[in-house]
Amino acid sequence: MDKTTIFHLILKIENEVAKLNNTLFALKTTDMEKYRENYEELSANAALKAERIACQLRKLVQTTDFSGKSDYMQKAVNAMGIAVFYEDGIFSVTLPGLFPQRRLRANASFLREPLHYALKEFLKTHKAERYSECSICFCLVYDRSLPLRRIKDYDNLELKLILDVISTYVLLDDSGFYCDAHYTTELGDCDQTLIYIMERSRFPKWLDAHKNEKNTVSENA
Repeated sequence: MDKTTIFHLILKIENEVAKLNNTLFALKTTDMEKYRENYEELSANAALKAERIACQLRKLVQTTDFSGKSDYMQKAVNAMGIAVFYEDGIFSVTLPGLFPQRRLRANASFLREPLHYALKEFLKTHKAERYSECSICFCLVYDRSLPLRRIKDYDNLELKLILDVISTYVLLDDSGFYCDAHYTTELGDCDQTLIYIMERSRFPKWLDAHKNEKNTVSENA
C-alpha cells in the first residue's frame, strides 16, 4: 500500500477518534439517573466506535508491517482475555462479555478476527477431535458488583457469530440436528463469556457439577 493510501487511512482513524471523543463528552455531561436510556445508548455507541477504531488500527498495523513479523494478533488475543482449552474431551473457549448483535461488519471483526487466530494457534499444538454430535453450553457471566438490569436476553447476543467461528475448527456440522444448545447466566468477578463443547452423553453429568459450582439460571434450546 502506498504512502498516500496509508495517510488517508490515518485521517479516517483520526476522524473516528474525534467522533469517539464527542460521544465520551456527551456521556460525561449526561445525567445517568435522569436519562438512563440515553446514557446506556451513548455508552454502547462509544464502545462500538472504539471497536471500529481498533479494527482500523489493525489494518494499519498489517499495512505497515513491512517485515511480516508482527505479533499483534497474539497481543490482541491476550488483551481481550481470549483463551482456548481442551481437557478430558471438553473443548472450551473464554471470551469477553458479549454485546447485542452488531449491525456493522467492522465491529463484528473486532472479536471474530482474534478468535479465529486463537483457535488456529491452539490447534497447531493441541489435538482435539471434531465433534459430530455434541452439546454446547454458553455461559454468560456478569460482574456481580454491577446492576442486574444489565443482563441481556440470549437471543439478542452475538452467540451465532461466535458459534460460526468455533464450528469451523471443532464441529463437523453446527445444525440443530447434531448440536444441542444450552444457556446459563451466571454472576462472577467480571464480565465474560464461557463456551463449553462436549459429547452429548457427557453433558448431563457436567451440567450438574457446573450448577453446584456456580450461581446459574439455565435454559435449553
